[in-house]
Amino acid sequence: MKPAVFLDRDGTLIEHVHHLADWRDVRLLDGSAGAIQNLRAAGFACVVVTNQSVVGRGKLTIKGLNEIHNVMHVSLAKGGVRLDGIYSCPVAPTETDPEVIEHPDRKPGPGMLRRAAAELNLDLAHSWMIGDTISDMLAGRNARCGGTILVRTGCGRDVDSEHPAIDYVVDDLPAAAALILNTHHDEAQHDRREVC
Repeated sequence: MKPAVFLDRDGTLIEHVHHLADWRDVRLLDGSAGAIQNLRAAGFACVVVTNQSVVGRGKLTIKGLNEIHNVMHVSLAKGGVRLDGIYSCPVAPTETDPEVIEHPDRKPGPGMLRRAAAELNLDLAHSWMIGDTISDMLAGRNARCGGTILVRTGCGRDVDSEHPAIDYVVDDLPAAAALILNTHHDEAQHDRREVC
């Protein structure tokens, strides 16, 4: 089993576009490719988990969603990196409360993370969730990830940083990756001292 970094898509990895439905609007956020490259080089799987109510609302087809993800893959490939997986939930919400689990796969539900863990042989207890909303943080917490990181990109600028589901708050994905890598390094050093 290997640890993973679960990534929200809109506002975390790519620019936030409300109800993104056109692949031409896909733009990687600055430093995203480098952050993923560094995480994967350190042994983390990098997996996108994204609520896509735009499909459930009838504004985008699954084919259109796949086109958006293909553009994202191509953009990352230009930076020399790839993702280990993308999981999406097309269910449209009926609740406005971001803390209510309406469907096991829709964040804040842990379903996408648990399915990825089962299919990709991931160690949730040593994994991280990075996102820009409380529902992202709660998905990580509900999946029993080792840590959650709120980024101040996308919707993250307006989130209350005191919420108990948030372990860390940073500016963006590169800063989140650096935090994870520093923590991972410190844990590895501690483990070596324990063995000695």
